Amino acid sequence: MKINIDAVVKNLEDAKQQKSDFVGLMDSFNDPYLVLIACILSLRTNDKTTYPATLRMLKLAKTPQEMMKVNVEDLENAIYPVGFYKNKARQIIELSRILVEKYNGKVPCDIDELCKFRGVGRKTANLVLSRGFNTPAICVDVHVHRIFNRLGYLKTKNPEETEFALREKLPKKYWIPINTLLVTHGQNICKPIKPMCDKCPVEKYCGKNI
Repeated sequence: MKINIDAVVKNLEDAKQQKSDFVGLMDSFNDPYLVLIACILSLRTNDKTTYPATLRMLKLAKTPQEMMKVNVEDLENAIYPVGFYKNKARQIIELSRILVEKYNGKVPCDIDELCKFRGVGRKTANLVLSRGFNTPAICVDVHVHRIFNRLGYLKTKNPEETEFALREKLPKKYWIPINTLLVTHGQNICKPIKPMCDKCPVEKYCGKNI
């Protein structure tokens, strides 16, 4: 069964599913630094916890120059209870210092440079490129990986493998929007356990029907 990816994307767009507050916040950012530090907070933490923690963090600082001066305990208190909040507080302050001292306060627009920062992997780096710089990049998280495999569009073993497979197969016009579409679909309908197939706008394209 060949998946009509154009129809899948259009149906997901037309469905206008409710984004989480955190996804909506990330979509509103046009500053790669804000995308970067918010994404770091979100790792291994659900959106309901990450959203208010991000707002509290941004009350302390919104630039690398400001953040490098924040007291680590103040940042820990602001972002608690995100997962690994103490490590993330130190990571964000140190990353901010490096940006100021080595990159003139600018987030690099290069995936290899971004991945040099401690704790920044390909998922975070691709999100910074796509959301922060509006550069075609495919951010693959567990939702994107799960849904593309459920659809039967891909057969991959992990998110990184999915990213490289999508680079070869997914039309470039969808690289930036696909993360928000599939994360939202995964949170609302195509859940890891007990997906709501009867409410799915792309159910007829799903590989489970093969």
